[in-house]
Amino acid sequence: MAWWRQIPQVPPAQGRIASIDLARGVAIALMILSHTVSGLLGIRELPDWGLVPVHLLTKFSSSLFITVFGIALAAAFLPRTDAPDWPRRRRKLLLRGLEVLFWYKVLTVVEMLPLYAPQDILDTLLYRRFPIWVEILGFYAIALLWLPWVLPLWRRLPLWSRLLAPLAVALLSGWLERQVEFWGSEPLKAILVEDDDHYAWGQLARLPLVMVGLLIGEALLRTPDPPGRRRLVLALTGAGGALLAGFVALSLPGLGAALVAVAGNVGKHPPELAFMLFSLGGALVILALCLLGGGRAAVALRPLTVVGSDALMAFIFHIVAIFLVLRFLLGAWQVYTYPQVLGIALALILATAGWIALVRWIREHK
Repeated sequence: MAWWRQIPQVPPAQGRIASIDLARGVAIALMILSHTVSGLLGIRELPDWGLVPVHLLTKFSSSLFITVFGIALAAAFLPRTDAPDWPRRRRKLLLRGLEVLFWYKVLTVVEMLPLYAPQDILDTLLYRRFPIWVEILGFYAIALLWLPWVLPLWRRLPLWSRLLAPLAVALLSGWLERQVEFWGSEPLKAILVEDDDHYAWGQLARLPLVMVGLLIGEALLRTPDPPGRRRLVLALTGAGGALLAGFVALSLPGLGAALVAVAGNVGKHPPELAFMLFSLGGALVILALCLLGGGRAAVALRPLTVVGSDALMAFIFHIVAIFLVLRFLLGAWQVYTYPQVLGIALALILATAGWIALVRWIREHK
């Protein structure tokens, strides 16, 4: 069979892939940094060096997190879609989606409690508006409720269609966002393709990142040998570098202003070309570095690997710490300087790793 017509033939992963946990941990660490700065200080209070380059680097986080989500689906579930026990595995994903949805709603209350009136919180819980810092968890929850039903279809697609699918879906989502009103329902539009007036992660708008992750996960499982892994690392580095170069070319001659705009989230919701070139390009480079480092890097950067091994618990811990403990109970809004907030963010990353390790140790020793 010609290579472009091949359907995925992927062996099941042998346990967790430490480098993927590390990549997810890097994404969450950047997320914690961003949430701590914006949640305790505010973007407008950042010094120039805090906005670029420090806060600029956090823009790799969302694309890396969603791409790794696709890699995890490929590694843990794609090889099993034709197995007799697939209905049980699909049910496991669906139940995980409901669990994430529950925590998304709980953390929405935690995030909004110091900032909004009860009616605003209720409107958000009913999808009349959206939170900010925990909204990516809402994307993750909804995706887990429908992606398990289409994974078997992805498994049957020939390679040429799997390679074209991310671009096709991105173009379709962009067209729908600009041309379709979704029966006048802004929340529905935001959930599906995003909307200018809502900070939401659209299912179709971000689906291309999940598809890219599925392709990378397939390649990862099919290249377990060192030479194959090196080729994958080179491919990811080249792709990430090309996207970043595309961002630079698109931004010239006003590169400095473009970097400031990306750091200020211009083009993040709905996704625009410049933002996505920068965010996904950096995400692929980080992913390549994690794969290059492999198990040794995962051990050397163990706190990040631990954080990445339980994304939901990491998310719960840092949101509760920032918004319920620091901002609501201790009144820490704009109390600390920017360097102090950076120190708090670093402490939160380490505390998150410590909490996950402690809970895991307790469970193992019951």
